[in-house]
Formats: sequence, structure tokens, C-alpha cells
Amino acid sequence: MIDVTDATFAAAVIERSMTVPVVVDLWAEWCGPCKTLGPILEKVIDETGGAVELAKVDVDANPQVSQAFKVQSIPAIFAIHQGQIVDSFVGALPEKAVREFVEKLAPGASVGDQLVDAGDEASLRSALALDANNVDAAIALGDLLRQSDRFDEAEAVLEPFAQLLAAKTVLARLRLQRSGVSLEGDVDLTLEHLLEQIAVDAGAKDHLLEILDALGPDDPRYVTYRRRLASRLY
Repeated sequence: MIDVTDATFAAAVIERSMTVPVVVDLWAEWCGPCKTLGPILEKVIDETGGAVELAKVDVDANPQVSQAFKVQSIPAIFAIHQGQIVDSFVGALPEKAVREFVEKLAPGASVGDQLVDAGDEASLRSALALDANNVDAAIALGDLLRQSDRFDEAEAVLEPFAQLLAAKTVLARLRLQRSGVSLEGDVDLTLEHLLEQIAVDAGAKDHLLEILDALGPDDPRYVTYRRRLASRLY
């Protein structure tokens, strides 16, 4: 976020908008709705990670800019891209509406997608805070916590999605870690051993399925050993 003046507007907004969309917030110190909207704009635009930028203009101190936009009421918000006004609104909108306004400007992914792509814990938690049903964020965060041996936290994040295959994979890996079993080494040998033990060991089947779930459906052994298990049982 930058404060823009009559003198810096051309460079800070018009020229900058040739590279990245710029949201211009025309406000004043005496304006109550401006003080409500300002922090929401800053928060939402900051979450784009630089995909959209915010320029604030105090209309009392910078009359030329407000005259150029023909502002009659504030807060007045204008989205500038490639030197042109591409969207605008007047008044203090709720955060959801502001987020929709900003997301239309962000190139490519939505704010949530950008946070998931960032991949760090803080970004993933922010993505879930924006949308508690963001599956990609939950799976990524759960796996990140699992890798850090923060098993209880990982389970809490993944539990709402436990019926999804991707979540099952992470949860299965978590349970194996808790029991001291590693997917490193000769996993094929372990799978073969468990397959042979099914007839005499009631727990071998469950252990085998747990390992297959932990490997996940992208691993060719997931399908191969499930088929072999089915042929043994039926």
C-alpha cells in the first residue's frame, strides 16, 4: 500500500498499472465509512501477494486526483489496469464483496489459490480462514503438519475431509509414522510378506491396506496389491 499525491499519481498509478492492477482508494480523514473500508481493502489486497496493489489518495490534500475521477462521494474505489478504469464502487462494502472485487483483478488464480500455491503454513492457514472448505489447503496443511510430527494438529485439519482419498492418504501416512513404520526402504517386500500372512494373521489385511492407503492411488502398487488382495480373499 502506498499513499499517492497529485504529483505522484501518474507514475504510482497509471504507469504502475501497465504492469499490475492498481486499486485506488479515494478517502478523507473525516469520512467514517472510509475508515471502515480502508482496513478491509488493505487486508484483502495484501493477501494477493503483490498480484494487485493499493494506492490511497487523501482527497482533501489532493484535489486534482478527485477532480479527475469526478468524485462526488467517498470512499470511492477505482480499479486501474493498463492505464484504464476497469471497475469501481462507492461506499463501504462488506469484506466478501471487496474480496470478489479484488479477485476479478488478480491474474490467474484466486486469492485462495495463490495462498495454497505459496505452500507455507501461514499461507495455508489463511486460505482455510478464507474458505473452510478449501480441500487443497487442508490437504497441504495436514501433510505439512504430518511431516513436522505435529500429528494431533494434522488430524484436526484433515478430519472434516477424512472421506476424501487425498486426506485418507495423508492420514494413513500419519498413522504409520505414529506406529514407527516408514515408507522408506523395501516396501514391496513388506507388502509381499503381509499378503502371504493374510491367511494366518487377521491383522495383516488391515496393515496391508493401511500401507496402500499411505502410498496413495498415484503409486502403481496401490492398484496392483489391492487386486492381489481381492483375489486372495475372494
